[in-house]
Amino acid sequence: MGEEGTWPLLKEEYHPGCPGCAYDRRKDLLRGMPYKEFLYVWMVSLTAALPISSLFPFLYFMIRDLNVAKRTEDIGFYAGFVGASFMFGRSLTSTAWGIAADRIGRKPVVMFGIFSVVVFNTLFGLSVSYWMAIATRFLLGALNGLLGPIKVSTAWGIGLIIGPALGGYLALPAENFPNIFSPDSFFGRFPYFLPCLCTSVFASAVLISCIWMPETLHKHKVSENENQNIEALEAHLIDPKEKVEESGSLDTKKSLFKNWPLISSIIVYCIFSFHDMAYTEVFSLWAESDKKYGGLSLSSEDVGQVLAVTGASLLVYQLFLYPRINKILGPINSSRIAAILCIPILFAYPYMTYLPEPGLSIILNIASVIKNNLSVTIITGTFILQNNAVPQDQRGAANGLSMTGMSFFKAVAPAGAGIVFSWAQKRQHGFFFPGDRMVFFLLNVIELLGLILTFKPFLAVPEQCNRN
Repeated sequence: MGEEGTWPLLKEEYHPGCPGCAYDRRKDLLRGMPYKEFLYVWMVSLTAALPISSLFPFLYFMIRDLNVAKRTEDIGFYAGFVGASFMFGRSLTSTAWGIAADRIGRKPVVMFGIFSVVVFNTLFGLSVSYWMAIATRFLLGALNGLLGPIKVSTAWGIGLIIGPALGGYLALPAENFPNIFSPDSFFGRFPYFLPCLCTSVFASAVLISCIWMPETLHKHKVSENENQNIEALEAHLIDPKEKVEESGSLDTKKSLFKNWPLISSIIVYCIFSFHDMAYTEVFSLWAESDKKYGGLSLSSEDVGQVLAVTGASLLVYQLFLYPRINKILGPINSSRIAAILCIPILFAYPYMTYLPEPGLSIILNIASVIKNNLSVTIITGTFILQNNAVPQDQRGAANGLSMTGMSFFKAVAPAGAGIVFSWAQKRQHGFFFPGDRMVFFLLNVIELLGLILTFKPFLAVPEQCNRN
């Protein structure tokens, strides 16, 4: 049926001058997947993810060069607070950005968030002191409200891998590419600016493209009948069989805090997010620290290469394997199995220091690929549960609440991981899990806690989602 046949059936639901209605009309007339709109969501999510962890491959060397750590073993301690400052800033403002997206529109919040990435990510790359690095990361997190109004876990997961890969390959260019960059050049004097610049250039391109991005917020009073016809773009990524019935969702509109399926899934999401951020911090610090401290003595380029391979595998997994796994097992069971499989992999990490090359590189790449794909399985599953727990017009606020909790946990994670890592490197001959073995043991404790919380009576899900 063409546009003329569709319009008479739907025109009473549209309001003149409402951008949300204009978008809904185009969507109702569309045949097939809205690839253009999906591309916007994907690019914005990637822009939000890239700055978060792109610093981890070179953070060890950055702290060393800023001369803030008196001993090599203390580098992890100071690195943790730089890693935490971004998420601490985000935890203070995420709910406010989510509410703003629901009130003034998704598009202005998204564009301002991208602009903050361009400015403060660039300034971070030009940091000449420890406190400048912390301040720019904090402002980058506080003013970046991208994930309240919009989030796609595929782009998010890939960004958290591509970011470190960029940081690993492009940091210290005068050392890694001496034929191109001299020590006296601008990039030689600011050895950590190049990866930040690349992210900022990408963000600038996305910012310009967002001028044509459609607004999806309805700027009129939405009736209950009309609300049933409004679906977020993210809903295209969720199995329709797993969506919560709208009649059940409408009961939760009075307060998100009384919606236990939402709150319990957010808590589980926060625990696993804490684990993932701590792992991201520890992995790079451990891989780049000297072997005499239990590390692998890898360069930032070596770590970037490992994460690039992981990123490629993650793309294939998210596009082709995870949808089938989720269809068969559901988001809860797939998350549980992934958490169980992560535990032996983490226990194996500290023993890799005994492996010679090229066996070390092969095993490390395999372990990183498996571990990160399992982590994305868990995060995607909990994200689906959160989306299913609320109606579309509350997803901005719900995502903002989720981001606030997640950001707080991810703010604590790098600082805690850095402190524990620094402490562990000073106890190389301890009786109970000496050296870095203690770090990975504690990571497994957190993973086990998250696994336990995926079971009843803690985790509550709508009946439509409960496949157990």
